[in-house]
This record gives sequence, C-alpha cells and structure tokens, in this order.
Amino acid sequence: MEFLRTYYIDVIKNHYIDLSGRATRKQYWLFFLVNFCLSLVLSLLGNIDGFIGTLFWLVYVLYCLALILPSLGIAARRLHDAGFSAWWLLLILLPFLGPIVLLVFYVLPSTGPNRFDK
Repeated sequence: MEFLRTYYIDVIKNHYIDLSGRATRKQYWLFFLVNFCLSLVLSLLGNIDGFIGTLFWLVYVLYCLALILPSLGIAARRLHDAGFSAWWLLLILLPFLGPIVLLVFYVLPSTGPNRFDK
C-alpha cells in the first residue's frame, strides 16, 4: 500500500492545489485509478435503498467536491511534464474533441526540464 500513500495521499496532502511543477505519468495515472475506484465504490454504495444509501451518496458528493482541486492540480502538473501549459486544460470544455486531445497529452512522455519548472 506504499503506492497509495506515495501517489494518492501525497497529492491530496502536499499538492492540494499546486499548479506548478511536474507530475510523472505514473503519478497521474495512479492518482486517477485510485480516485476512479473510490468514486465507483462510493457511487455503488450510494445506490442502496434507505438511510445508508443516502449517507453514502452524501459522502460520494462531498468526496467528489473535495477532489476537484487536487485533480486539476495534478492534471496541470502532468501537462507541464509533457511540455504544455496548464491553460490546455480548458480543452475539456470542447465536447468530444477536447477530452480526446487531453488524453493524448496525458499519455505523452516527459519532455525533461521546461519553462514551467521553478
């Protein structure tokens, strides 16, 4: 479970809204994977009928709201590592094409030091 602490908790704890610096492909995708799995489990538990389902649904909504800023931060740092500006995140607003272009940017290899490093 070392990867959980290194690639998930560290992003939330130490880089909550850090838009500067770089994030490797491994760091980005492991954060994405853990975040996706936790969201999936919470949403499935939120579909239970009764008070327990409502409670899990509330936890799911709060979890999603709490992870908006770290998700944007690690996405911006991943773009920096691939050699792009964080302004490219605005492509997500374009239907269909925007998310595809961002996915391509996220899987590109590191470019080494660039102008976004401090």
